[in-house]
Amino acid sequence: MGIYLVSVGAREWFDEDEDEGGRGALAAALGEELRRRGLPPYESVPEEPERVVRGAGLSFEEKLVPPMDGFAALCSAHLSPEEYEVLCGWSLLVPFALEDEIWLPVENSYAETTMVAGAPRVLALTERLAGAVGLPVDEIPEACDNLDLTMWFLEGPVKDVAAARPGPWAEDLDAVFYVALYLRAAQHCLRRGCPIVYS
Repeated sequence: MGIYLVSVGAREWFDEDEDEGGRGALAAALGEELRRRGLPPYESVPEEPERVVRGAGLSFEEKLVPPMDGFAALCSAHLSPEEYEVLCGWSLLVPFALEDEIWLPVENSYAETTMVAGAPRVLALTERLAGAVGLPVDEIPEACDNLDLTMWFLEGPVKDVAAARPGPWAEDLDAVFYVALYLRAAQHCLRRGCPIVYS
C-alpha cells in the first residue's frame, strides 16, 4: 500500500473501463480541453512494456515514502507559491508544454478534480531546486522502472555518496528524495512521451 508515481501506457490510457484501471475518461477530458484551447490532441502515448525490467528506463514506478516537510520548506525557499502549486499540485503530468495548468473535472485516487501540468515546466522547477542544493544528479538512478530511486534512497548508497560528496543536498535526504523523484518523473515523461500519474 501507499502512494506511487507511475507511468501510464496506451492500453490503460485509452481504456474506458475504470474498474479495470482504465483512464479513458481522463484521456477524453484532456483531449476535449486541449481542443478547446486550440492545441493538438495527445494521442501518441507509447505502450508500457509487458515485463518490467529494472534499469531499462521503459516504465516509471516510485513510491512516496519519506515525509515531505523538508521538501515543502525547500520549495518555499526557492519557488513562488504559484510554482510550488504547479510542482506539488498536479495529479497528471503530460510530456508537452502548457501555458497554464489544466483542471479537469475528473476524479482521481486522491481528489475530485485532476490538475494537469506540463513536464517541461515541472522539469525546470526541479532543476532549479536541484541546483540550489547541489544535487549530484550523476549519482542518482536515471531509470526508475521498479522503485530504483526509492530503494537507492532508502536502502542504497545514498549515505555513502553524501559522505563522499557533502553539500547542502546531504543535509536533508528526505527533501532531496522528492527533488530527485520529480526530476526523474519529468525526464521520463518527456523521454518516453507518456503520462505520469499518482496511483
